[in-house]
Amino acid sequence: MTSIRHFPASYPLPDWRNFGVMLRLLLGANLLALLAALVQTPTLAGWLPRYVEMAALVEPLLLLVLGLLAGLRDVLRRLPVRIGQAGIVLLVALTAAAQQLFWASLGLAENHGELRAILLAISASIVLLAYFELRAHAFSPAQAEARLVALNARIRPHFLFNSLNAVLSLIRAQPQKAEAALESLSDLFRAAMRDPAELITLSDEIALCRQYLDLEKLRLGERLAVDWQIDAIPMEMAIPPLMLQPLIENAVYHGIEPQAEGGVMVIAITRKQDELLIAICNPTNAAAEHAKGNHLALSNIRERLALYYDLEARLDIQTTPNTYEVRIILPCRQTKP
Repeated sequence: MTSIRHFPASYPLPDWRNFGVMLRLLLGANLLALLAALVQTPTLAGWLPRYVEMAALVEPLLLLVLGLLAGLRDVLRRLPVRIGQAGIVLLVALTAAAQQLFWASLGLAENHGELRAILLAISASIVLLAYFELRAHAFSPAQAEARLVALNARIRPHFLFNSLNAVLSLIRAQPQKAEAALESLSDLFRAAMRDPAELITLSDEIALCRQYLDLEKLRLGERLAVDWQIDAIPMEMAIPPLMLQPLIENAVYHGIEPQAEGGVMVIAITRKQDELLIAICNPTNAAAEHAKGNHLALSNIRERLALYYDLEARLDIQTTPNTYEVRIILPCRQTKP
């Protein structure tokens, strides 16, 4: 099973294919170019024109290096950290020298400027690699797991009490149904105590949510209706644990329960290219007191998504006068065999 312990945020050499890493690299390199332009110009008036000139040289190099690093990601991460970092610096230096020679051959840059280009490229790469290493220390596996333990969604006490009361009402009349409900409740709490650093399969998360909804139906009966809309997608796809259950619990508690007639919850799971899209939509009742709720669960899941996926995942909310919809977009990742 895939684990956060193997995620790039906790390793000094970043995942060059990660969108967050790409964005930080582009912003960092351009910031360094801005500072270099400021140092080279005697007046502020010439600062931006000089930066534009430098950007014309820096951006092609930056994009080329980023493409090479993305292609060599797995090779570099199999090397010892310092050797991998040295290899990156050497790659950047050689690419900068090659680009300088190419521009000079076209008459777009001064001849014999390779040494300066190499030194600037080496300096910039060392600064950025130092930044990624410091960031990796900040997101060390121990600290990341500690944060996940603190953030790991727990089943709410009100659900426990309601479920136990529903089971008690079934013990004499329908003992087999009561036994099945207790087994489902046990599975839910076992999932809540699972190591939050481990990813689970999409099929396991869906099965857990179905068990939770079966327990809620013991209490709400026909008031709770669920419309599952699941496309033909790989069920072995890896996702963080307890990512859907808290959102479904929110939908039941804040959307279905406050309404006397109940309502239909729509759970849609689709795949669009390399993204997994999960949408949970429930009716709303503005007049109900606990339909207002709070956004603690949503903030919790947003922070967990950031720990697992950096900027590659997001959580969006879309509301209308009668509906409330939460959408999660995750990168598609298969579990390891």
